[in-house]
Amino acid sequence: MVSKQVLAHLVCQARHFHAFIPSSYHTHTYKYIYIYTNNFLFKNYSFLTNYNFIFVNQFKYLSSIITNSMAVVAFIILLAAAAPVSGDFNGEIDITWGGGRGRVSENGQLLTLSLDKGSGSGFRSRNQYMYGKFDMKIKLVPGNSAGTVTTFYLSSLGSTHDEIDFEFLGNASGDPYVLHTNVYALGKGGKEQQFYLWFDPTKDFHTYSVLWNPLSIIFSVDGTPIRQFKNLEANGVSYPRNQAMWVYGSLWDAEEWATRGGLVKTDWSQAPFVASYRNYTAQACVWSSSSPSSSSSCSKNPVTNPWLVQSLDSAGQERVKWVQKNYMIYNYCTDAKRFPQGFPPECSLNPS
Repeated sequence: MVSKQVLAHLVCQARHFHAFIPSSYHTHTYKYIYIYTNNFLFKNYSFLTNYNFIFVNQFKYLSSIITNSMAVVAFIILLAAAAPVSGDFNGEIDITWGGGRGRVSENGQLLTLSLDKGSGSGFRSRNQYMYGKFDMKIKLVPGNSAGTVTTFYLSSLGSTHDEIDFEFLGNASGDPYVLHTNVYALGKGGKEQQFYLWFDPTKDFHTYSVLWNPLSIIFSVDGTPIRQFKNLEANGVSYPRNQAMWVYGSLWDAEEWATRGGLVKTDWSQAPFVASYRNYTAQACVWSSSSPSSSSSCSKNPVTNPWLVQSLDSAGQERVKWVQKNYMIYNYCTDAKRFPQGFPPECSLNPS
């Protein structure tokens, strides 16, 4: 067992190490430091309050490995080094369409997409991923954005593709944006939930997150979960788990359906429409077509990749219920006209 004295020494070592961690690590929502311990809990160490501690006695097979303070310190440093930094779009993203309407500036820290009558624009990550937690700060098109759709989503390719969607449906000035979420598995979607937001998403950047692991998909806004889609394959519900996906973003014209079912058209006198993206991060298993086994080894390691076993706790489930009670405006699982023969099986098994 590691003594309190050894752990106190560890804290001193960690405090020294902490001074060299870039500030972007300190503010990231999900950082995990694993500490070998029995009963001792850290208290009164304010410099560690930005970290989530998971005590390694929950992973007992590690106890034979970590037997002294230096090993623990090394383990902490290893995990901290693996945490993501705020994304440099120049190194992570390619503008894939739009004829110059998509641009990266501010030394790679800002990406803007624009839409005019000629075209929209979009980007794609350079890497494909097999499970991960993906965050993006987005500031949406201001003013009269009717007919426009801004997106942040994951997708594979082909007719049987998997996909996880954030889509922001523009609206006339003064009306709220609609946040549209959907999940595709093996080419089939139809799992739409739509929400209003509890803030104006055009005034500032807000963080939109997708957590995708073998257990569930969790959609979050500024750290608040708004939807969970569980893996219910055992009940005959398809789930995205066999296809690596890219991260995408786009701004495009969808006036035929986006705003009030197409009743409100795009006002092109307001063009160009501009959406802005910042702080892309991916805590994820990078998939390689030349070495697909690399992703499977990553996906089997919940210690260095704790998001792989993350699910909503009771507090998270209550927050989902709060959002859905107060801000949900459409749920396919309550659309009786659409499903006169009965709702899809996940609707009773996957209430959030």
